Amino acid sequence: MFVDEARVLLSAGKGGDGCLSFHREKFMPKGGPDGGDGGKGGDVILLCDSNLGDLIQYRFTPQARAENGQPGMGAQKHGANGSDCILKVPEGIVVQNIETGNMACELLRSGERVILLMGGSGGKGNMNFKSSTNQAPRRTIPGSIGESGEFLFILKTIADVGLVGLPNSGKSSLISLITNAKQKIGAYPFTTIWPKVGMLQFGGSSESISIADIPGIGKDAHRDKGLGLRFLRHIERCNVLLFLIDMAGTDDRSPVDDYQTLISEIRHYDRSLLDKNRILVANKIDMDQARANLEEFKKIIDQDLIETSCETGQGIDQLIDILRKTVIKNNN
Repeated sequence: MFVDEARVLLSAGKGGDGCLSFHREKFMPKGGPDGGDGGKGGDVILLCDSNLGDLIQYRFTPQARAENGQPGMGAQKHGANGSDCILKVPEGIVVQNIETGNMACELLRSGERVILLMGGSGGKGNMNFKSSTNQAPRRTIPGSIGESGEFLFILKTIADVGLVGLPNSGKSSLISLITNAKQKIGAYPFTTIWPKVGMLQFGGSSESISIADIPGIGKDAHRDKGLGLRFLRHIERCNVLLFLIDMAGTDDRSPVDDYQTLISEIRHYDRSLLDKNRILVANKIDMDQARANLEEFKKIIDQDLIETSCETGQGIDQLIDILRKTVIKNNN
């Protein structure tokens, strides 16, 4: 199970109440007020952790709260502060306040910390209100309520390259061939049912880039057919989009129609995604009808493309070289 969206109900801790107390000791019958302050309520803190890959833990535990502060005590003793509630989240998470609809925060890199909800402040004990005109104050201030709210956690994958294509275009084969990701491969649609990120390591150097494999986009995905468009959020942060087109015309599809379908569906989701750098790949070039389909494709789609075959390895080195140059140029 891959979970990239979760609703959570969170509460920071309440501040401890101030104490009403008077000092009592032998030979000091009127020792005066000595009620201490309450402790601060714990905060709700988000901690970005690269070891997490999705939000599955929040599917089963959708509520969390920080500890309340302890009340003040006599002898001017301060109540203990409540423990913070630290929630670990994966890289690339966006936190949306459900009540307001506004983005509360986002965490992109491991180790980042954000205080999402502040704990309530501790109350004041009666020792704070002694004065020359009020030697025995009975006034205290209770601790304040901590912040709370319902939030939507949304995971958006962080990757250099987003790999998009229709079902059976060969995305799983390609990412398994050129990266360390081992995707399920099969001759049927939707072998990829959730996003997967793989690292492409360039031989002879320490350089590498990340590639996100997005589940196949079908026609009318924007109308929630097939897997819909929900996984397209995972290419929003990609700098480069790699369009993988099946030149063999699997399932009697037209490569031209496939490409135009991808463009149309992405435009329905977010037109700005089409402003990203694109690499167009004509895949399965070794199969029957691929050459004829390629010639027809070139007549209609006037763009540079790379011819590849995951079966024979044709064009794979060229693709890796172009990925390296494109991503590094874009990052600089």
